Amino acid sequence: MTPLFHDMICRFLEQEVTPHYEAWEEAGEMPRALWRQMGEAGLLGIDMPEDLGGAGADVAITQLVIEEISRHGFGGLASAYNIHANIVMPYLLHIATPAQQQRWLPFMASGETIGAIAMTEPGAGSDLAAIKTRARRTPAGWRLEGSKIFITNGQVADLVIVCAKTDPDAGAKGVSLFLVDTSLPGFTRGQPIKKIGQHASDTAELFFDGIELPEDALLGEEGAGFAYLMQELPRERLGVGAQALGAMQGALELTLEYVKERRAFGQRVGDFQNTRFTLAEVRADIDMGRAYLEKCMAQYRQGTMGPTEAAILKLRLTEMQCATANTCLQLFGGYGYTREYPIARFYLDARVQTIYAGTSEIMKEVVARSLLGKA
Repeated sequence: MTPLFHDMICRFLEQEVTPHYEAWEEAGEMPRALWRQMGEAGLLGIDMPEDLGGAGADVAITQLVIEEISRHGFGGLASAYNIHANIVMPYLLHIATPAQQQRWLPFMASGETIGAIAMTEPGAGSDLAAIKTRARRTPAGWRLEGSKIFITNGQVADLVIVCAKTDPDAGAKGVSLFLVDTSLPGFTRGQPIKKIGQHASDTAELFFDGIELPEDALLGEEGAGFAYLMQELPRERLGVGAQALGAMQGALELTLEYVKERRAFGQRVGDFQNTRFTLAEVRADIDMGRAYLEKCMAQYRQGTMGPTEAAILKLRLTEMQCATANTCLQLFGGYGYTREYPIARFYLDARVQTIYAGTSEIMKEVVARSLLGKA
């Protein structure tokens, strides 16, 4: 089944994305129609149940889509897709009530509804226990106050999973998750955030000015939000790992093509020992990264992939991605520093990978705690 999916994904990207992606990068956003096209092609909700609009396929196929999008050099689309199909939809599948699932998942699978998740705040990034956004009980449900920043899909999202404090005195145990319909009064978006890379993926600041939420806007149990975040992090980091691996492969393919054609000092750039040895190391990194990703994928299927494995995966593959993009760009010389050559986008899009979904420093701390306990 996988080769068929792979061919279909590549055809879709080449026909529906490649001709337009530069324009989307310039515009700083992708058209909503693209989400509906992905839905019609069966690319959204691939591993969701069929009765909820999905295809009931293996979770590895969703990771394959992320990897292929990234390999084609569409880093912004890869991040947007990862949030919608690999993070928000699984949250709903694993935590939501049947009524909540029926309300949202079929429309997310069709691309009619776009999802986002809002955790980061201006004063709380990796330290989620320090968030200030509050949800207070009301006779009709909840009242949401606060703001979030750096939210992927924030400008276009119809549904946002919002992380908020329901008990400010309970630390991490006072965090809950809410399903916020962005058409509700009190929801506003700031101006699009201008980034150094992944331009086609919109990133927004979101404001919740006393939004009145119904009782059934609560996702899961009150106070269990932090536990849910920890539960779903392995899958999120699988997606980021797939992005990294795809980008590394795409950068290598571009570089191989270039060094075979470009000549210097009477020979191909690819004939210099430095080039050959450098690209041999890139190939070795890709193969090693793929082996660990596949190991983690097998553990995820079995329900045994823990936070340490997820942290190692995210740490090593994203750091390797940044190093690979830098190494490959160097072999392009001055041309690599121009936006005319796609390798520049691989370089710029890579940088945020070591920051979102948990910084490299946080990943190291997670691994260190598994070895030494808390400091």
